[in-house]
Order: sequence, then structure tokens, then C-alpha cells
Amino acid sequence: MDKLTHVDDTGRVGMVDVGGKPESERIAIAAGEVVMRPETLALIQAGQLKKGDVLVTAQLAGIMAAKRTSELIPLCHPLLLTHIQVELYPDSNLPGVRIAASVRTTGKTGVEMEALTAVSVAALTVYDMAKAAEKTMRIQNIRLLEKHGGLSGDVVNEAGA
Repeated sequence: MDKLTHVDDTGRVGMVDVGGKPESERIAIAAGEVVMRPETLALIQAGQLKKGDVLVTAQLAGIMAAKRTSELIPLCHPLLLTHIQVELYPDSNLPGVRIAASVRTTGKTGVEMEALTAVSVAALTVYDMAKAAEKTMRIQNIRLLEKHGGLSGDVVNEAGA
């Protein structure tokens, strides 16, 4: 593909017409991290932050965000998602929290943006809930690991979680 799909020949942006595409199962897996001081990670793991359970709240935020991606990203199609999984893993070697999201649908367009949005909002939620303890946390390395289905076929950038 040698042109942008959301830009027409005159340079105007628009939503891609997927009406003629066949439906197929679409899966996307994304990941990212929130890097923090070991002390902040220990507070999260011990459940000692005033706002509550950081990992559960961030998991729910990621799921909710995947469902609302088309409201956040202007040219995304609203999709009927059949499965969303968001997992957060404390990692003392980082130190911080690793985030993985898997999104699935059967439709005419992929779910890469939904998986990436889930990871992004989950990471932002970790930051929001822990910022009273540390304002130097870093959200980093948000990326698509895998996508499956559709006319462009499978893409594996990294093996997913």
C-alpha cells in the first residue's frame, strides 16, 4: 500500500468505506508499560493508594475505552466488539506495570485502534491513580503486537501475551 487510506486524491480526510469488504474475525493485541519507582510499585501491589485498587480500576478503564474508541479517534468506525481482555502485570524488573490488551470482533474492519486505546487508557489510569505518590512515572512503548484477519492478513510484530 503506497497511499494513506484516510486521505483522498484531493488531500481531504475521510472515513474509509468498508462497505464492500467481507466480514471476518478480527483480533488485535497491544501492549505498553508504566515505569515507576520501586516504592510506587510496592504501594500499588499493597493496595495502599488512596484512590483504591489501581490494577482493577485500570483494567476496567481499558475495557471501557476499547468500547468507545470511535468516539475518541475521529475516523474510526464504531464496532461491535465480541471480546475485550485487558491485563495488568506488576513487574519489579521494569519497575512498573506491564499492560496487555486483546480485542476481537467479526466485522469489516480491524480492531487495532481498540486494542491500542485500551492499553493507552489503562496506562493513563495507572498514572492518574498513582500520581500522588510519584509524578515522574513514564508511560512508554505502547505498540501493536499482533493483528489477525482481514484482507491484509496477519501481522506479528512481537508474540502477544
